[in-house]
Amino acid sequence: MPSDATPQSPLPGPARRDVVRGAAAGAVVTTATLAPFATSPAHAAPTTGFLHGVASGDPLPTSVVLWTRVTPNADATPGSGRGSRVSVAWEVATDASFAKVVRRGSTATGTERDHTVKVDATGLKPGTRYAYRFRSRGHVSPVGWTRTAPAASATPSRLRVGVVSCSNWEAGYFAAYRHLADRGDLDVVLHLGDYLYEYPTGEYGAAKGAVRASEPAHEIVTLADYRVRHGHYKTDPDLQRLHAAAAWVTTWDDHESANDAWIDGADNHQPESEGSWADRAAAARRAYDEWMPIRLSGTSALGDGSQVYRQLSFGTLADLRMLDLRSYRSEQASPGALGAVGDADRTILGDGQMAWLKQSLSDSSATWKLVGNPAMISPVTFGAVDVEVGQALHDMGGILPPEGIPYNVDQWDGYTADRRELIDHLADHAITNTVFLTGDIHSAWACDLPKNVGTYPFSKSVAVEWVGTSVTSNNLDDILKVAPRTVSLSVEGAIRTANPHVRYLDFDRHGYSVLTLTPARAQMDWYVLADRTDPDSAARWSAGFETLPGTQRTRRVWYPAS
Repeated sequence: MPSDATPQSPLPGPARRDVVRGAAAGAVVTTATLAPFATSPAHAAPTTGFLHGVASGDPLPTSVVLWTRVTPNADATPGSGRGSRVSVAWEVATDASFAKVVRRGSTATGTERDHTVKVDATGLKPGTRYAYRFRSRGHVSPVGWTRTAPAASATPSRLRVGVVSCSNWEAGYFAAYRHLADRGDLDVVLHLGDYLYEYPTGEYGAAKGAVRASEPAHEIVTLADYRVRHGHYKTDPDLQRLHAAAAWVTTWDDHESANDAWIDGADNHQPESEGSWADRAAAARRAYDEWMPIRLSGTSALGDGSQVYRQLSFGTLADLRMLDLRSYRSEQASPGALGAVGDADRTILGDGQMAWLKQSLSDSSATWKLVGNPAMISPVTFGAVDVEVGQALHDMGGILPPEGIPYNVDQWDGYTADRRELIDHLADHAITNTVFLTGDIHSAWACDLPKNVGTYPFSKSVAVEWVGTSVTSNNLDDILKVAPRTVSLSVEGAIRTANPHVRYLDFDRHGYSVLTLTPARAQMDWYVLADRTDPDSAARWSAGFETLPGTQRTRRVWYPAS
């Protein structure tokens, strides 16, 4: 929603699914409204005001999206369609006390946007950390912190990114978000999809059932349902804490709408009882636009839209492309027709997004070319042969997939023509230092992306891929309800033996990752929770992998990036 702000002149600023299923912390966020504006009795849970925290996202060099949700009346709960239209003021400052306000404005919100607020704070300085807050009807929101992107010509000495995905409310607590927020050194948070889950309460929780119940209790299908679920997630204190700690860059995967979604439907959608898929998908996307700090129009402007794929830049050090692998893809291949995964008319990106992605990679002069990728692109197959031979056999009427039997056709392995087109583009245009950052499969992976999977490691790699674990969503052990490492070790061994480009694999853990970029190297560090069902869970560093400029290979490191 555009702002009707009358901004001040800027002042100088200080120098972040189920495949196996089958800033010191205290300065980061103020969790209560500020005392002069507080209206709720001491120790009583407030029923009006800014109950869902604040967030920022999609930072550009001179602007950033600011988000909140105001509850003007006690009955104006998310999805209710109730509550009065209100004016909300916002301000951005270079200090925590807001003595140095550099931009301010106001906007209005009401039931048409579920009382959410999203403004683009413009006229800011590049590479600068700012505090922001909102005011309405005597309430003052928690304070959030954000950072604008570096200037296009700047070369930051370091960029640090929190990487998360697959955060199922019922499967545990969001301690991973708390640990990321407490770091105090993140430039941005990357969420790679499955920010929320659509299932009814009890259908998809932890190994022993739901750790905590979702709202609404039923499967979400309508616009009101999606609004309620978004609002419920944003009552989590650790989620609020990380949103207020740094700007987020997000994309959706399937569970923001329904499991295993594709352009015309989803595995978890039954038209006979749940209505039109087009209506459900539109409702899911509208709620996502309302409740997330994202420019969803596909441009730098705000406004209701459906295009989530976009590019952000961080000076000359890195640029980031966020993909949408649900809105344009063909239906997944059926188990009885796996040969279809190689058909040239099947797509995971769609023609428009593919053209945009290839052009974006070709045009980039950044040291690191990052791709936010909601589903794994590296091949995970059995019986891989030379790609050209396999494709020729497929084109001659062969019934087998051209690049080996896929582990999971919901990944890029189910759409090998698109993957081949993209890999060939990287190779043919000598595009180097591409790093795919991936979520979705509730496990940790470090992979080289081979030009020819059937001849690797004798053939070259064109990129690397690092896959993060889930925040809470079930991993292999959770699905099988067995102790860690009792089954996964043998599965990991079989996968790595058949796929030597897979350099690291961990099927057992939950947590988060941290990506550190410098001009000389990129490193991904995985951190794992002691217990996802414990809101106070500890976390520890588990593994690290790096890649160096020009190598297109990943290798293990033995210490987290400093």
